[in-house]
Amino acid sequence: MDPDSAQQVAALRREYADRGLTEDQAAHDPFEVFRRWFDETVAAGLHEPNAMVLSTVSTQGQPSSRMVLLKGFDERGFVFFTNRGSRKGIELAGTPRCALLFPWHPLERQVRVTGEAWSLPPDEVTAYFATRPRGAQLGAWASHQSDPVASREELEAAYAEVEARFTGAQVPVPPMWGGYRVRPLTVEFWQGRRDRLHDRLEYRRSETDPGWWERRRLAP
Repeated sequence: MDPDSAQQVAALRREYADRGLTEDQAAHDPFEVFRRWFDETVAAGLHEPNAMVLSTVSTQGQPSSRMVLLKGFDERGFVFFTNRGSRKGIELAGTPRCALLFPWHPLERQVRVTGEAWSLPPDEVTAYFATRPRGAQLGAWASHQSDPVASREELEAAYAEVEARFTGAQVPVPPMWGGYRVRPLTVEFWQGRRDRLHDRLEYRRSETDPGWWERRRLAP
């Protein structure tokens, strides 16, 4: 990068509004705070408010990140679905520790989660798969996610093959397709503030009482 371009990148800056997140505004249960923030994100009309960055790590310690879609959440954790033979599926099988990031930039917010991913039982996977559009169901069969593919034409040919195979029939769940629930160990709520004095409230699951969360403020 030439010096002028580097200076232009370094000069990109915006001042955050003074929205704020104080302790008296936050419940002692992180899922209550998350639900409120998520509802506000949906109400604000953000594009794909359920998009989240999932970070996994290989057995060699190499991290990788990608966007996935949140498909449900409650006090048990955050749910998403994917091909278990993909890179993220393989990495979660070897090292279930992972991280999530919800980048809600228009609201000057982000939510960071660390925890462990657990495979969902087959009945939950089947129930969700049945709600997917038929095209997405066929795509799950056609794509061996993360594997090399010679061309776009090869991928479309694979789709045409499974489309013909299941003509007039219900599309079953592919053998390597499944879901995960990320059980959080920490949840951090980040709210942008003026002068970079951002609000950061972190909830940490108690080691002695898994149903209790310890809340603390972090310096920005």
